[in-house]
Amino acid sequence: MDRLGCLPAFAALLLLLVAPCQAAAASYDLIIRNGRIIDGTGSPWYAADVAVTNGHIAAIGRLADASAARIIDAHGLIVAPGFIDMLGQSEITLLVDPRAPSKIFQGITTEITGEGESVAPVNDAMIRQNQATYDHYHVTVDWRTLPQYFARLEKQGTGINFGTYIGATSVREMVIGYVDRAPSKDELQRMQDLVQEAMQQGALGVSTSLQYPPAPYASTEELIALATVAARYGGVYATHMRSEGAGEMAALDETLRIGREARIPVEIFHLKTGKENWGNMPVVIDHIEKARAEGIDVAADTYAYTAWSNDLASFTPPWASDGGKEKLLSRLKDSATRTRMRKDLMTPSDKWDNGWLEVEGPQDILITAVNHRDLRKYQGKRLSEVAAEWHQDAIDTIFDFLIRDEAGTQIAAFGMREPDIVLALQQPWVSVGCDDGATSPEGILGADHPHPRAYGTFPRILAKYVREERKLSLPDAIRKFTALPAQREHLTDRGVIKQGMWADLVVFDPEVIHDAATYENPNQFSAGMSYVLVNGTPVIAEGRMTGELPGKVLRGAGYTKQ
Repeated sequence: MDRLGCLPAFAALLLLLVAPCQAAAASYDLIIRNGRIIDGTGSPWYAADVAVTNGHIAAIGRLADASAARIIDAHGLIVAPGFIDMLGQSEITLLVDPRAPSKIFQGITTEITGEGESVAPVNDAMIRQNQATYDHYHVTVDWRTLPQYFARLEKQGTGINFGTYIGATSVREMVIGYVDRAPSKDELQRMQDLVQEAMQQGALGVSTSLQYPPAPYASTEELIALATVAARYGGVYATHMRSEGAGEMAALDETLRIGREARIPVEIFHLKTGKENWGNMPVVIDHIEKARAEGIDVAADTYAYTAWSNDLASFTPPWASDGGKEKLLSRLKDSATRTRMRKDLMTPSDKWDNGWLEVEGPQDILITAVNHRDLRKYQGKRLSEVAAEWHQDAIDTIFDFLIRDEAGTQIAAFGMREPDIVLALQQPWVSVGCDDGATSPEGILGADHPHPRAYGTFPRILAKYVREERKLSLPDAIRKFTALPAQREHLTDRGVIKQGMWADLVVFDPEVIHDAATYENPNQFSAGMSYVLVNGTPVIAEGRMTGELPGKVLRGAGYTKQ
């Protein structure tokens, strides 16, 4: 064969030799080098670089010869998927500070919200009912539907990804209002139509919060009817159950029945056992395990603190709120109905979740947020301190505080035991949620005194239950923060480190990360996050907030583009 005949074969060989060099020399938007990757699946860490282009994970491996506009050296640090908050409350606070500072310093890149009452749909009567909250945060409600709210959020930008359920309570308020009665056949159909509309608009499922009026007025059959609609669109039924105290097992049975009959996955918000139920977590878990064995797709989440947070108004029986907030305030001012309320608070019952019997006394109730300025001096104080100052017993103090704050007060209540919390956290089907809104030490938000979980939930688990007490392994904790919640919410392009996924990523030192917020001084960011990326853009860089707003609205499987 002559030399000319060798040229094609030589050229082909040259291309084979050059091609790997060209691939290795690829250019990306960003590369995280030298990190220990915990990919979200529960697998142990492995060493690799992660490259990001156009907001997505473009490559994983040894990328020493690749170039990028930005290089992050993660030597000695963990690289993990961004954390998913399975129960946030940031619908309004994101409109105040869209950077979501308290969330991103925890490593949270995605929030799921809409506990019973969702940000939309709303009507004029619902807006009037919640006007004190909107005024407190200086927010003007210029939306009525989910698409209108999503459009406002997308126009202003947000530091985290945001997804929401449609609230069954909101649907009931839209159609029936705040009265204690069952819907008519036509009203129930309108409620189902609203759920269908919301699912097509991007809701992730339907949710309930059955402790707070008017939600307790809904029957199980009403909830099954709404959940059945959400199921047709690939949704989840997420619930704050009717009781976490004396009536918890009955509430759990109702929850499982809804999942079974509506044929819908079930998410139990903030799984806990209250004072009347202390030590009963093994029984609750066994009940859930049996349901799972029967084929009911039920899971839960937790925030792993011994204090829950609530409206102070939840310390009144459900009948007291029949008709709405104004009716509640009127009843609180009437001596006869006030006496009846007191009797109900002092009487054990499995018919409603009696918050007063879920604590050992007024010293266990911490005032966290108020609507009226003249009451702000009581934020951070115990109810026992307020009662002493007002020279009243605790129950009268609750009633009078509600009157003075127009039923807008938030509290934290110390009503749980550590062994129950740990056991719940350790279950393989339990993920994590803050159950609090994005906040900041600055401005309007900084005037509040929130539960410390608003700032510390995820880092606290990494510090306390992983590093110090070894109740969880680091890979399992990361799985609970990432792949597990993504799986529950059908977020198929987030939650694990894999080529092609959205680049929601965190880089942190597992020996340093910790929460700083306390009940006495909650407005403190968690420490230890070196970098937090949302859709490939750093919102935390070198431990500092960048101010970028790369978050996206996440829409459910039933979404139909309007």
